[in-house]
Amino acid sequence: MKFLSINRFLPVFLAGCILIFLIRSAHSQNKPSDFVKPLIGTNGEGNTYPGAVAPFGMIQLSPDTEDNLWETASGYEYSDSSIIAFSLTHFSGTGIPDLGDIRFMPQIGKPWFVQGPKSNPDSGYRSRYAHTDEEASTGYYSVKLKDNGVRVEATAANRAGMFRFTFPASDSASILVDLSKNLRWNVIWSNIRVVNDSTITGFHMVNGWAKERYVFFTAVFSKPFRDYVIMSDGKKVFYNGYRFRSSSECAGKNIQFLANYTTSGNEQVLVRVGISSVSAENSGKNLQEEIRGWNFEQIRLNTRKKWDAELGKVEIEGTQDEKETFYTALYHAFLTPVLFQDVDGSYRGLDQNIRQAKGFTNYAIFSLWDTYRATHPLFCLLQPKRNADMINSMLAHYDQSVDHLLPVWSLCGNETWCMIGYHAVPVIVDAYLKGISGFDAERAYSAIKTTAMNPDYDNVKTYATLGWVPFDKENESVSKTLEYAHDDFCIAQMAKALGKNADYEYFLKRSMAYKNLFDKSTMLMRGRDSKGNWRTPFKTHEYVDGGDFTEATSWQYSWYVPQDIKGLIDLQGGNKSFCVKLDSLFTFNDNSSQNVDDIQGRLGEYWHGNEPSHHIIFLYDFAGQPWKTQELVHKIIRSQYGNKPNSLSGNDDCGQMSSWYLFNAMGFYPVCPGTNYYAIGSPVIPKATIHLAGGKDFIMKAENLSDKNVYIQKVMLNGKACDKPYFMYDELKNGGELVFTMGPKPNKKWGGNVDFSELNLVKP
Repeated sequence: MKFLSINRFLPVFLAGCILIFLIRSAHSQNKPSDFVKPLIGTNGEGNTYPGAVAPFGMIQLSPDTEDNLWETASGYEYSDSSIIAFSLTHFSGTGIPDLGDIRFMPQIGKPWFVQGPKSNPDSGYRSRYAHTDEEASTGYYSVKLKDNGVRVEATAANRAGMFRFTFPASDSASILVDLSKNLRWNVIWSNIRVVNDSTITGFHMVNGWAKERYVFFTAVFSKPFRDYVIMSDGKKVFYNGYRFRSSSECAGKNIQFLANYTTSGNEQVLVRVGISSVSAENSGKNLQEEIRGWNFEQIRLNTRKKWDAELGKVEIEGTQDEKETFYTALYHAFLTPVLFQDVDGSYRGLDQNIRQAKGFTNYAIFSLWDTYRATHPLFCLLQPKRNADMINSMLAHYDQSVDHLLPVWSLCGNETWCMIGYHAVPVIVDAYLKGISGFDAERAYSAIKTTAMNPDYDNVKTYATLGWVPFDKENESVSKTLEYAHDDFCIAQMAKALGKNADYEYFLKRSMAYKNLFDKSTMLMRGRDSKGNWRTPFKTHEYVDGGDFTEATSWQYSWYVPQDIKGLIDLQGGNKSFCVKLDSLFTFNDNSSQNVDDIQGRLGEYWHGNEPSHHIIFLYDFAGQPWKTQELVHKIIRSQYGNKPNSLSGNDDCGQMSSWYLFNAMGFYPVCPGTNYYAIGSPVIPKATIHLAGGKDFIMKAENLSDKNVYIQKVMLNGKACDKPYFMYDELKNGGELVFTMGPKPNKKWGGNVDFSELNLVKP
């Protein structure tokens, strides 16, 4: 035997040391996932959930704590001290509850088949827990249940997920699968089938916010059942073991399944589960394709890598708190819309027929009244391929619609008709004008025009004839008029780009409808009836549910003219008087306003917790006082965002609140979707690098930025001085650099150069 000499061994030894060092260094370097805190927004009005999910994933394994229908739409409220169960589907940030489908809950001792109230967890399968025993990160959730000592862990792929239950020693351990409830308690039919001693399949059909929604599932258990129980309407159907074939399948409204076990101390029982909107068979195919074995940690790692790839599309510098706030906001923005097709491309369509996505990936859950403002513009930058798929999904919805309408607020093969406007339009037009390919422009234009001309949708016919929606014919008439007008402006821009000049003229004229509701006596937008009479009395600050405004008052909506900011300024008498009026929005103090859910994130009469306010602070940019925009960006972010569970002032609304933050953290914002400019605000992080599709980088730097230095002194864009309070998409799309120099006092000489014709906000 020959021994290596020291000289021969040294290079091998050094190479090994270097390899170990590189591996350790790679692991020690922070990834974007390290800064994601899914618990942000779970306390208060944010309505986010903490559970395991892949980017835009169809399945979300997350705990449900709340049995009060309207307390949280996600199912989880941080302030609750007990968990009902862990279900497979969840909304992120919506204001209306639904989902929470197919509950899983481990138990020890006498099994419960009722959930029990928060006030008395001992009277059901609900269990207490503590946040000190809870962990949430990208693609992973874990909690130890106090009442039975079981640790529950969850991870998720795109259409399938995995639970890992760690049991104490017990001869009465069990796992309940409850098909009888979701967050709205409106299951109307369900079915379960015991395939063998470790596999079950089934579905439940729900009539809730979505009127007809199916969730099929296949669940495979790592340990064979000792025996099992099927319950129907609270009565046992079977209790003697899986071999009794006659009782291995059951259908009804209230179906539950209980797998019984004898467990040793710290024994782990894993459950793989796949879902589908199409069939139980397809849920099994989804499961088999995405999670074949029992390597929980590998699934967790794979999903974490997916999240790092998506979150890594923006790299930032900043403090730990800033990174946690930023990357969690990006995480929330990348949760919705959700994948809504099986591995074979099939999905349940709007007409409830099984459809095939050909040439695109189908998505669902479009909260368009919210997300057209900033979330989809963010997707234009960071998710152009997915955004095109989402547009194709909207066009498929249109094709399947009896009403020949693009989605308003679509939910998993259903139209909820929630909110107002036809806001698929700005999503489509914004993407088209930015050169995003992957959808048929002529087909898309036909859909947006037909939608905008539909005489049966929310008095569009009357709006087109009169020039406004009359309050004696339609609730929320002012908001609808103003939002239709912006949507019509977007249609005009696409018509112009496609050479459809007659359509351009027609829809551009309709986009000026806002002028018909401007009341010169109050300098605010005011309702009119079908005879032209003003709403009397006109209570300008009063919130009225079902009144003339949507989740707002006249004071919020009177600024909603993103398509013609100069026209709005002129109605107010010019820049000076416009800014005086706008100042009063932020300084008005009236405690008489009702304490209702839609009034959140209040700064005077500015309500950041609701979307109609989201563009308002940037109007100063176009009225000669951009330093006020800069100041307000920092004021709002400091008061409305952060890295704590209660750090969202309003519903995250499928990522819109988070997307507002993301743009503004980087120093700019898409004030008018359907155009190609971004208003400049004031950055709150020192550096951000946006990795654009095609390998280009757009870099934002904020020099001399601090808590006090929030005012822009100068701006350099791609090496040239920029004295405009905006820049164009063309100056960003090929990569470049936006450099801010910040200071403690306003530079009132910067940003006064506004060319409205350049912005395409008025007719050339």
